[in-house]
Amino acid sequence: MKKLFVALVIATAVGSTWAAIQTTTLSVPGMTCAACPITVKKALSRVEGVSKIEVSYDKREAVVTFDNARTNIQKLTKATEDAGYPSSVKH
Repeated sequence: MKKLFVALVIATAVGSTWAAIQTTTLSVPGMTCAACPITVKKALSRVEGVSKIEVSYDKREAVVTFDNARTNIQKLTKATEDAGYPSSVKH
């Protein structure tokens, strides 16, 4: 039992070293009214691993901070698209 516990502790420590908090900016050109950012933010907040969201109507973008071990950019863009606001990574 003790060996199993030690193995789990090591696996957890090693697994969490691969996780990284990332921030990406998504271009969301379909936001055409002041209420649109609310919908975009709500959709992104439902994605597991997202920790911070800032949506700008003026810039037509969403800045999203997330744990890349729990989610990825494809899931973020799918969330906005499913809410009616297709997005892409802003370069």
